Parts: sequence; C-alpha cells; structure tokens
Amino acid sequence: MTEDFTLHPQLAADTVPVGSLPLSRVLLANDANYPWLILVPRRPGLVELIDLDEAAQVLLLGEIAAAARALKAITGCDKLNIAALGNQVPQLHVHVIARRHGDKAWPKPVWGAAEPTAYEPKARDGLIAALCRALHIEPAKR
Repeated sequence: MTEDFTLHPQLAADTVPVGSLPLSRVLLANDANYPWLILVPRRPGLVELIDLDEAAQVLLLGEIAAAARALKAITGCDKLNIAALGNQVPQLHVHVIARRHGDKAWPKPVWGAAEPTAYEPKARDGLIAALCRALHIEPAKR
C-alpha cells in the first residue's frame, strides 16, 4: 500500500533520509542543535495515529521504541521527547528528539527555541551510518 505514498514537501525540505523500517520512513531533522528523528508511516492519507489499523499502530509503536533506543544509545542523551503533533504538517509523523540538560531549548520544547543549525556533512553522515547500524536498516539513497 505504499505505492501512493508521498512525503509532505515540508518534511522533505527539513530532513535528510536515513532509511526505512517495515512501516516507516526514517528521517533526520536537519538541525544539529538536537539529534532528531522523524518517522513517517509509508501509507497515503494518514493524519492521526488512529488512522492506522490496530496492527499498524502496534508496529509503529515498536518502530518508535527502536528509534528511541538507537538515538539514546548513540547520543547518550539525558531525555527523549517523543511527539506526534501535526499542527504545521498534517501528514502523520512522529518526532523522536534527543535532549540534553543545557541544550538551547532545555527544559522547554525545541520548537522555535533556536534557529536550526545544519549538520556538517561528515557529522551528519556519521550519525546516519550509526543509526542505520543500530536500526539494522540500509541507508537511504540520497
């Protein structure tokens, strides 16, 4: 059912592809202020978590947990923020954000706290490679 799936243009503009899990496309937010993954289920027309059938909801929850474990292991973060807001981008997507005491937004939410800072290519590529290893996925073609 992924043949009609397209990534919302704002998500495409603000992220770098990491790879794919069974249900979700995994993206890295292009903001080095906070290591930040976004999972987007590859099914068309989804807005809310409840738009997925129960089996897919369970699968998505497992993918969120796997992404969170990988991000925490790689970054050694102090806290994980996990959210599915969709107020700016209606396409169903889940944020998994690694937070550190003293980051630019701490203890507040990351949205609007600091101008996004693009990753240096070497740092970005190293993070993506580590994430792919931790998630046991192939890197996305860019």
